Amino acid sequence: MSLAYLLRRLGLTAYTLLVVSLIVFGITQVLPADAATVLLGESATADQLAALRARLGLDDPVWLQYGRWLGGVLRGDFGVSMRTGQPVVGAMLEALSRSLLLALLSISLMLVIAIPLGMTAATRRGRLSDVAVGILSYVGVSLPEFVTATLILLVLADWLQLLPATGYVPLTENLGLGLKHLVLPTMTVSLILVAHVARMVRSELVDVLQTDYVRAARLKGLPERTVLFKHALRNALLPTITIVALDVGYLLGGIIVVEEIFAIPGIGRQLIVSIQARDLPMIQAGALIMAATYSAVNFLADMTYAALDKRIQYG
Repeated sequence: MSLAYLLRRLGLTAYTLLVVSLIVFGITQVLPADAATVLLGESATADQLAALRARLGLDDPVWLQYGRWLGGVLRGDFGVSMRTGQPVVGAMLEALSRSLLLALLSISLMLVIAIPLGMTAATRRGRLSDVAVGILSYVGVSLPEFVTATLILLVLADWLQLLPATGYVPLTENLGLGLKHLVLPTMTVSLILVAHVARMVRSELVDVLQTDYVRAARLKGLPERTVLFKHALRNALLPTITIVALDVGYLLGGIIVVEEIFAIPGIGRQLIVSIQARDLPMIQAGALIMAATYSAVNFLADMTYAALDKRIQYG
């Protein structure tokens, strides 16, 4: 992997984020309602509205507002929330940490479940276990997030009363209680991801097991376990990396529904509240941070490709 490739990728990422910033800023300018009216209420006088718009810089030309905002972003300053009066970056990064914790737990649980399921289906193709994994995958893909979340809530929280239904407790305050509150949302997100990844692992492993180098390994008398794990699985997992990276994009969007249902104050829920209040700095920061997170994950996916398959050369 050459330095030139890394610089090109970093440059492409920066360009992508610049385009995203333009789109996000443009969208916030055409949102219905007026930020000053939302903040002061319908009963505010014209003078009060004009004074607030002047103080917030809403009467300046759009290009000037964008330049001022982008300059602050480059310095790590996303502005001040119109709703709370607090710095945006602190609130958004705190919310992002909660969303990333949920995403990390969900992806970890998904990998623990999906890879063995895909391997079982591939090595027992056409048998009952293969059919069962296929049915589970189709059901998981078909059910929307709110349906899966509702079913899990009804069974585990309402009927069996094993876990708390909603709410969030920071792990730093109470580790045990915090983990209990994360179990149901983690299960909801993981079940959906398992459906995608198990099918991919199964499909890729079936193809790899029919390749010449796997047949050669078997002819050498290597144990089937060695053939499966050392020769087949490593190459079958390469496309799975792409699926996991794309699923991060799903998590950044689909996790909003899960956070709202389970009352987790993550970045998705923060964005919903900000949109309802027309808190422009919070909306802009949230969308840009989510885009940056997605870009970083895709960059890491490419690096992982190179680490797993030495034949891949970036340059």
